[in-house]
Amino acid sequence: MSLWSDFLSHDQRMAHKWAHFFPAYERHFARFVNTDVVFIEIGIASGGSLQLWKKFFGPFARIVGHDINPKCAAYGEEQIHPRIGDQTDLVFLQGLIDEFGAPDIVLDDGSHQMNHIHATFEFLYPRLAKNGVYMVEDLHCSYWENYGGGLNRPGTFIETSKRLIDELNADTTRGAVTPTDFTRNTISMHFYDSIVVFEKGRTGNKIAYMIPPPPPPVPPASGNR
Repeated sequence: MSLWSDFLSHDQRMAHKWAHFFPAYERHFARFVNTDVVFIEIGIASGGSLQLWKKFFGPFARIVGHDINPKCAAYGEEQIHPRIGDQTDLVFLQGLIDEFGAPDIVLDDGSHQMNHIHATFEFLYPRLAKNGVYMVEDLHCSYWENYGGGLNRPGTFIETSKRLIDELNADTTRGAVTPTDFTRNTISMHFYDSIVVFEKGRTGNKIAYMIPPPPPPVPPASGNR
């Protein structure tokens, strides 16, 4: 069974997801199935997606839902932990980490307001587990004015992500871009329609090898003529 199949057969609390997001979910989240993953979803809504993630990740997962609506506190069940707070409240976010540990996955499906997305990413991404995944979805809102968006508008998360491509490549820009913690701790970025995914990991030494190595140069002939 796939996550998509689980979604289509879901008959509990309502879940609301774009169909074209599911291949990205499975591509980036599959390696955490049947592990003790700490999964944080920002934005609980009706609570159905938390039930889907519980089924997808398996019996060892801790599914943490985060919403500003106090009604969402009622959606807790075994393995599912709703917490009520503002996604820009750094004390609240630190409280989630103190309670559950460094998240392995963060999925931002919250307010979709640009300043909210930035505040949460800037705080949680450095605190993500060393091999973690951070996914921001519904980024079509980066183009919508009522969410603080607009095409090529400074301050949207799409524009921030474009800049972070330069930071990802900083080590090989010959000094054009200064390496950052993001450079040192991010191994990849992935773009989909309305989604950006960041994958953390040890980047290691960036060395170009030539295999097999070239033969040593032939010394010039010596002797009298």
